[in-house]
Amino acid sequence: QVQLVESGGGLVQAGGSLRLSCEISGTILSTDTMGWYRQAPGKQRELVASISTGGTTNYADSVKGRFTMSRGIAKNTVYLQMNNLKPEDTDVYYCHLSNSVFGRYYWGQGTQVTVSS
Repeated sequence: QVQLVESGGGLVQAGGSLRLSCEISGTILSTDTMGWYRQAPGKQRELVASISTGGTTNYADSVKGRFTMSRGIAKNTVYLQMNNLKPEDTDVYYCHLSNSVFGRYYWGQGTQVTVSS
């Protein structure tokens, strides 16, 4: 069983920064992909960033150049560094583990990010 626990959300002014963390407990496989998603009330959850076990990252166009996803050295933690935050970045942010090879899909409980104008 895998558990994902996010932290680091909060309230920040526009132009500020936050760093989200996702701690992964349980078995981590070499084919797991980690991702950060966000969701506003009444809207679909959208992919913000992802990182493969090889370290390849992908970003939504709306956050390119502002957000950076990375892994910790022990690979049981992933981070999302968010700079130059905008009010439209206000959402609940979720950590996600996916592995289509083994049918593993897990979500964290989410952390609220609020950006004031």
